[in-house]
Amino acid sequence: MKLEKILDNLNSFEKNSFLKIIDGIIAKSPKNRKEVDKILSESSRDLKNIDNINISKVFNFIEIEFTEYLKSEFANTMSQFDILTDIISRDGNCIMKQEWFARLYENELTNFDKKLKAFEKSIIDEKSEIEKSRRRDYLIYKACLYTAYNNDRDNNLENKITSDEQSILFTLSQQLCLSQEEMKLINYLIIPVKKLQIDTVINELKCLGVLFYSKKTNTIYIADEVVKVLRKIRGKEIANKYFRRVLKLLREPQLNLICKRHNIDWRLPIDKKIKEIITEGISFSGVLIDDMHKEGTKITEKKKAIYDLCDLGLKINPPLKGQTIEEKINNLIKYFDDIERDEKIGISVDGYEKLLTETGEVLTELNKQIKIEFELQEENVLSTSILLDYNIKPRDILEIISSTDLENFCKIKNIKTRGDIISNILDVYKDAENLYLENYEHIGNRDFNELKENGIVIKESELGIKFEDLTKTIFTKLGFNVDEKLRKKLNTANDKIDILINLGNNELILVECKTVKESGFNKFSSVSRQMKSYFKLIEHNNFKVSKSLLIAPEFSDDFINECGLDYEINLSLIKASTLINILSGFKNSKHKQFPLNLLMKDVLIQEERILKAICK
Repeated sequence: MKLEKILDNLNSFEKNSFLKIIDGIIAKSPKNRKEVDKILSESSRDLKNIDNINISKVFNFIEIEFTEYLKSEFANTMSQFDILTDIISRDGNCIMKQEWFARLYENELTNFDKKLKAFEKSIIDEKSEIEKSRRRDYLIYKACLYTAYNNDRDNNLENKITSDEQSILFTLSQQLCLSQEEMKLINYLIIPVKKLQIDTVINELKCLGVLFYSKKTNTIYIADEVVKVLRKIRGKEIANKYFRRVLKLLREPQLNLICKRHNIDWRLPIDKKIKEIITEGISFSGVLIDDMHKEGTKITEKKKAIYDLCDLGLKINPPLKGQTIEEKINNLIKYFDDIERDEKIGISVDGYEKLLTETGEVLTELNKQIKIEFELQEENVLSTSILLDYNIKPRDILEIISSTDLENFCKIKNIKTRGDIISNILDVYKDAENLYLENYEHIGNRDFNELKENGIVIKESELGIKFEDLTKTIFTKLGFNVDEKLRKKLNTANDKIDILINLGNNELILVECKTVKESGFNKFSSVSRQMKSYFKLIEHNNFKVSKSLLIAPEFSDDFINECGLDYEINLSLIKASTLINILSGFKNSKHKQFPLNLLMKDVLIQEERILKAICK
């Protein structure tokens, strides 16, 4: 869940620890201080008094400093930051009840204890299956860690690993190609795990600004933006779901090489091998640069394998740039980072809901599978409102389903299985009308490039007509009678009305639609003349205009002021974003038809007022 949305769910006391930390970082003049000051000066100098959108913007500008702050705090205060971070940074653990977090924490410690005992035995036993050279790597790191932890005793100080020692150990782990899990196991051979009270854990993490806790709902929230920071601190370059996407494209011999180099049973089934590789916290870039290649593989061969993976396997278009392997991989990491930040889901929300419903009907174990994979607490998780809060998108769901089950689903639903089967399924559930509605504001702005990125193929010359058609659809969904027959009957060669809403008793609402590329629609005089001409046409045909509406992406202040002074055409202005948000609110209200009186008061229709009114 995005930081802004989480803050909307909390009271001022529950935000307090986080805001104090942000204030402290700002006071130390972060790199983007000018941008932060601009946000604060435009609203308030006090973070407590600015809205949640701007708090989120401020956080994005100080992300680097927040990361450094957390690194320092974890090193000084949290003995189990790696265990806790691994839990809360997993896909699906950004929202959970306290008791669920307690269960995950307890399970993690129990499973880790078993794994730790087996690991300790395997590095001591010379007959273990671990290669001799790998055992040597483990013992070197263990010896260095032991020295770093115990050398304080000679100076009569408390045993701890300083930040300088930690940075040296991290460099050593990289040179030895240790995974996060391998490092964690060796760490806890030296520093035993001690189970903490869950209240203590939550309070410490809350005071560090890692999580938010709502006592009223007993719910823990970790913002998507903070999860990204936690992954970076743990050396995880991408989210697990994207790592899975890449690993599923590798051949089994390549997966076996990765497993052998990190003490994972290479004889496991492919799905379990992939799960183990992800769970181990193995470096994503390390896998692509070294682990998946045989010893002695030439640079040119490695480069070709990675280029094929990006261009042919992942089908990234336009192709990622990068002359070297490292450049290509860095751009791939950025590509996945951009996908994660992006709120677009590839298909419409309604299409996603339909996909979940129909896959759940055919694949009866899917609900259980999603719950286990993403560690979700809710009983029924086949819901867009639940999954999107966890930033779990349609492709993420389809990628956890086995290829056999996907093929069976396609056969039942008559979906073609040639080519990329997941893309074929997503195309079927794209739901064109709702996808267009979700991009209504972009169409109004004539933002051709944004529409193309969102999967909408349309000629630029068709954007005006599409905006009108979608506006008709919105008013129809609001319960109004959009009278196309009457509109066509009244229209002449010179006067072409966009939309007429028939209220009965010869009363009409006149609606005009304007798309515009410039910021702020500002040609009131031309619009006024146009609509007055329509008024005359309508009255000439013995109809009365009860109200006129102008829909556009944005209006300049001058336009709004001039509109307020005009009394002849009874005109109100509605931003495209306001109209689509009103539709969204109306769907969740008790009304069968939108109350017309709500459109009669304002010059510029106030979205917040209307949403409050219809949700009463």
